[in-house]
Amino acid sequence: MPNNSNVTVFILLGLTQDAPKQKLVFFIFLTFYGSTFVGNTLIMVTIKFSRTLSSPMYFFLFYLSLVDFCFSTSIAPRLIVDSLSAKKTISYNECMTQVFALHLFGCMEVFILIFMAADRYVAICKPLRYPTIMRRQVCLILTVFAWIGSFIHATSQIVLLVKLPFCGPNLIDHYCCDLQPLLKLACTDTYVVNLLLVFNSGVICSSSFLILLISYFVILYSLRNHSSEGRKKALSTCTSHIIVVVLMFVPCIFMYTRPPTTYPEDKMVTVFYTIGTPFLNPLIYTLRNAEVKNAMRKLWNDKIMTK
Repeated sequence: MPNNSNVTVFILLGLTQDAPKQKLVFFIFLTFYGSTFVGNTLIMVTIKFSRTLSSPMYFFLFYLSLVDFCFSTSIAPRLIVDSLSAKKTISYNECMTQVFALHLFGCMEVFILIFMAADRYVAICKPLRYPTIMRRQVCLILTVFAWIGSFIHATSQIVLLVKLPFCGPNLIDHYCCDLQPLLKLACTDTYVVNLLLVFNSGVICSSSFLILLISYFVILYSLRNHSSEGRKKALSTCTSHIIVVVLMFVPCIFMYTRPPTTYPEDKMVTVFYTIGTPFLNPLIYTLRNAEVKNAMRKLWNDKIMTK
């Protein structure tokens, strides 16, 4: 990447600089990342090989698990390794790559959550037209457009960042590279750049969150016309989706819809949506979803029987 600054290496201060706490960080986040890896892989394998999970909702859940795995992998391994390192250095190019990955997979998750909300809306509010509207080809086209849109979003962030000069210091008071900590280090006026970044990331988060809330409000309102059993099943599914939406969007809105300032809470808020949400999503979608749990049991039993 073109580097318009004198800084070639950044130093990440991490979550803490206290040695005993760093060891605690290592074990906690190694557990979180390991669980994220296992949970999301298990969901992807189950959906891939189960004949009962072929509906569009599980098509999108497969990609949500894939994106969660990639999202967490772009952040967690470095955090885990750095927690045991005396000097947490990251090169300029690695830093920009991490920002790109963070926004590529973060934006992709936003798209997938919107598609899942649209799928539930059609299934509950337009049940007779559901097989026609949510065809497999439509789901594939939506997914391709989501990857393209996410790539454009992430690229636009990087284009703005690489134009900024970094003259020093090179200490990033964070455990990963992201927009706000880097803007703080730029040796130039970042007011206009921050407005563009807020318009890009902030508007995407806020508008998507509003759209999703309205969508689920309409879905829940329409449930009054369904049978008691139908309401219970739809409410269980929608509740899981709403929990995931809130966990993802509230921290993102806090981070990307504000002036170029940093707060002590930023690190923990970032932990919540970069590591916490990918860890929680498999639990939310499996513990509250009987179909996924039954499919997992069946695959496991079939595997034992084949042996």
